[in-house]
Amino acid sequence: MARSTPRGHRAPSPLTDAMPLKQQIRYCTAPDGVRIAYATAGRGPPLFKVGNWLSHMEFDLTSPVWGHVLEALCETHTLVRYDQRGTGLSDREIEQMSFEIWLKDMETVADAAGLVRFPMLAISQGVSLAITYAARHPERVSHLVLQGGYARGRRMRGGGQALDEESETQAKLMEIGWGRSDPAFRQFFTSQFLPEGTPEQHRWFNELAHVSTSPQNAARMLREFDRIDVSALLPEVQCPTLVLHSTGDLRVPFDEGRIIAGGIAQARFVPLHSAHHLVLRQDEVWPRWVEEVRSFLAGADGSAPDPVLASLTAREREVLELIAQGRDNAQIAAALLLSEKTVRNHITSVFSKLQVENRPQAIVRAREAGLGRGA
Repeated sequence: MARSTPRGHRAPSPLTDAMPLKQQIRYCTAPDGVRIAYATAGRGPPLFKVGNWLSHMEFDLTSPVWGHVLEALCETHTLVRYDQRGTGLSDREIEQMSFEIWLKDMETVADAAGLVRFPMLAISQGVSLAITYAARHPERVSHLVLQGGYARGRRMRGGGQALDEESETQAKLMEIGWGRSDPAFRQFFTSQFLPEGTPEQHRWFNELAHVSTSPQNAARMLREFDRIDVSALLPEVQCPTLVLHSTGDLRVPFDEGRIIAGGIAQARFVPLHSAHHLVLRQDEVWPRWVEEVRSFLAGADGSAPDPVLASLTAREREVLELIAQGRDNAQIAAALLLSEKTVRNHITSVFSKLQVENRPQAIVRAREAGLGRGA
């Protein structure tokens, strides 16, 4: 469902004009009042993608850098993804930003989307968040797919003063140059992420850095990323985990992927012979990435569906989640931008599928299935 671009957010660049995926963008509110934009697209069982440093819910759909990844995932799953606070279509002017705050945002989105037990996909910095979420919520995470990530931020890898100075220099480059129309400062980072990318892919990634967030927020996030260390949590991850990492990754060293795979008991490691931090469509390893991820997630999808939620549509699950939170029809209508008549129709369908007669019975069934945590 298309939405107008909120005030203070730049419209997507016309580098590409196709819109291959249809998605629905909604908002949920974090405990501190920050509005987080999240989107659902595709069909099939849910797959939750952890937020990344640079993203934009609309701009990403036509990306020559990772549009093919979104398309591939949405062919087999209902993909739930979101813009981190301070980026994309989420609130830009924010006071709080920290690892724990990002975790609370993840919990807020998962609850708002009505997810109960689900597989997660995380890329780059999002990997550390996924590891922590899975360790803290083992009952909710069925499988993990971790691509190009790290458990230890740049400053936590034992590089000493030289690495600390390099980290701060990169943050300063963002503050000074990312707001300029000249992409030279942003190109430094693009070349690390996509060293062998095409000119079109470099132009798009440079534009993403400009569109997705402010220079101040970008630098603020990078400084937080560099201080992350969740390596102690690796043994606590109990679910099957697929770890993929490019052998020539310039942004996150290959050894960081090996550390993650070695620390999680049920992890399987897949080295990707590529120079790119992100797997591009033209990479020889791209078909293998698709095959590995789909095969792995097929194991997650083969588990018995939740008896309460299996027969519900995505919209009906959202309505049931809000019912479980104690919302009345008017509040549900406002939250989902629907008319009250439409909400009543959805509730009638939900009650019929769950074989309940009234709201209290529906709430009991929903909470038994793990809904209502966002109350």
